[in-house]
Amino acid sequence: MNFKITFLIPFFFFLYSTVFGQENSVIGGQIHGNFQIDMQSYTSDSIIGAPKIDEKVLAAAYTNLFYTREKLEVGVRYEAYLNAPAGYDKRYDGQGIAYRYASYKGEKIELTLGNFYEQFGSGLILRTYEEKTLGIDNAFDGAEMKFKPLNGIVLTGLIGKQKQYFSLGSGIVRGFDADFALNDIFKFLSVKKTKVSLGGSFVSKYQENNDPMYNFPLNVAAYAGRFNVSRSRFVLSAEYAYKINDPSYDNAYIFKDGNAFFANLSYSGKGFGILLSAIRLDNMSFRSERSAILNDLNINYLPAIAQAHTYAFAAMYPFSSQPQGQAGFNSEIFYKIPQNSWLGGTYGTDISVNYSQVNSIEKVKVIVNPADEYPNLDGYTSKLFSVGKELYFRDFNIEIQKKVSKSYKFALTYMHEDYNMEVIQGHNGMIYSEIGILDMTYKFSSKKSLRLETEMLFTEQDFGNWAMLLLEYSYAPHWFIAAGDQYNYGNSQEAYRTHYYNVAAGYSDGGSRIQIGYGKQREGVVCVGGVCRNVPASNGFTLSVSSTF
Repeated sequence: MNFKITFLIPFFFFLYSTVFGQENSVIGGQIHGNFQIDMQSYTSDSIIGAPKIDEKVLAAAYTNLFYTREKLEVGVRYEAYLNAPAGYDKRYDGQGIAYRYASYKGEKIELTLGNFYEQFGSGLILRTYEEKTLGIDNAFDGAEMKFKPLNGIVLTGLIGKQKQYFSLGSGIVRGFDADFALNDIFKFLSVKKTKVSLGGSFVSKYQENNDPMYNFPLNVAAYAGRFNVSRSRFVLSAEYAYKINDPSYDNAYIFKDGNAFFANLSYSGKGFGILLSAIRLDNMSFRSERSAILNDLNINYLPAIAQAHTYAFAAMYPFSSQPQGQAGFNSEIFYKIPQNSWLGGTYGTDISVNYSQVNSIEKVKVIVNPADEYPNLDGYTSKLFSVGKELYFRDFNIEIQKKVSKSYKFALTYMHEDYNMEVIQGHNGMIYSEIGILDMTYKFSSKKSLRLETEMLFTEQDFGNWAMLLLEYSYAPHWFIAAGDQYNYGNSQEAYRTHYYNVAAGYSDGGSRIQIGYGKQREGVVCVGGVCRNVPASNGFTLSVSSTF
């Protein structure tokens, strides 16, 4: 592993002398952490496309250890992938210290050395984070300082390289962010009902150019400005970002600038709420290495505009943000029918309606002289706020949640989705689907409950129609057992009309949990916040153990 061992020697010396210096007791501070291990066995299955896995059992595990004493905090995370579960990048195979840091937090200054995560604004030009579900961890390795010269002002500066599995990317990232809460800065605004905050960010990356043909820029800069205004039940926020020419694998190495705009407007009242969001992206892939692909070395994060679904079929065709160009919006309305009304009943009824749509952006190809040695390096032009005609994604859904009695409640969902799989996943064209979901829970007592979930997906494309049934019995606060089946009864090839059955049981106690299961997993795409990865088909046992201390 490329992380410098010189950092760890004083770290562990300090930890040992401070924490275990007197009869292994914690002196003057607190120590806490967590661990988790996930294991899965694999059996090949030609019908569902589950490949043969030589190891038969794959596992991923990690443990975090943190020590805090007054203004000082140190932490370390050890990870082991032996070998990495199917669907994860094979560069995870192995084990070692994947994250370590030391930080000081004073009233005016906060300083971190080692690994850290950070986000400027909504993340349009900088956000590092960890999402184990997707196998993402693009933490910085370097130094960060936050300075609070006055109440309401936060200045942040950082420099570092990005974590890439068990090593570091070659690019260097530098960033600065300023955040101003005007009502805290100026006394005459402190009593005003309207709250205003402003912010600005600057980020640059440096990477050497070893290409013999192209004169790639060594330094690429991006900047962003944002504001947030709230009054009573209204909140309005927006951010605009601009990135200078950044040729990379993602944009076919064109020398074109990029920009992004993201805005939210919300209202929340008694029994009623509304949220409107809009986003436009143009050539906004931003990585610390120009040749990086998939989820590697992303400096920024492009917020998902579509609603994130948790039900299996609603999430079967998830939207992934398109950094090379998209324009979309999302609208949600929430309404609670009052209690003791004709439609609301004794407990009231919750209704939510959501509509989101994402299109391409208008692009005009740059016409160049065919005799030029390096033609079409500018790629295309696109007017700010222009929207293209090609549909990438459309989602309309309505959900009704109703508590009928103290023992019984249900949720009913209808969803229509148009999904451009050709753009989002690179194959199969447009998919049109209708989805229905019924989720019911009956409580036999304060501890015992039974949940029934049934889903239907209808489509004439891809693998055709699906049906699902899930039963889950809970004995609070410790036990649960569940059994379910997803049946691809509408597959055009009769031999592939397969049952994807699963059974699982689990026990939890405080911060500890153990779960075991067996079944088949269909091939698909898993997304979190508009960032996705492919999940291969699998067949076998699963075991998950976690604890927090």
